[in-house]
Amino acid sequence: QVQLVESGGGLVQAGESLKLSCVSSDRKFRLATMGWYRLAPGNARELVASISSGGTATYAESVEGRFTISRDNSKRSAYLQMDSLNPGDTARYYCYSRPWGKNENVWGQGTQVTVSS
Repeated sequence: QVQLVESGGGLVQAGESLKLSCVSSDRKFRLATMGWYRLAPGNARELVASISSGGTATYAESVEGRFTISRDNSKRSAYLQMDSLNPGDTARYYCYSRPWGKNENVWGQGTQVTVSS
């Protein structure tokens, strides 16, 4: 059973940055697709960013140009660098993994990001 552990959330002011980390226990991590969703009260869940095993990244339009997703296969880790944060980015962020050969995502516990104006 793959497990994901997230870290890096917190409270920041508008315009500041945060970097989220997600460490996986998947021994075939290099073959997995990784990504981040976020969920804010009253809003639908939003796919923020994803990165394929080959390193191709995709972003939600709302974060394009401000967020950067990356991965380090040697550390079985994925990262979400979030710059120019605004109050609209306030949400709980969940790392997910789609392990190789699996049809379902594995989820992290989530980390809260709060941006004050």
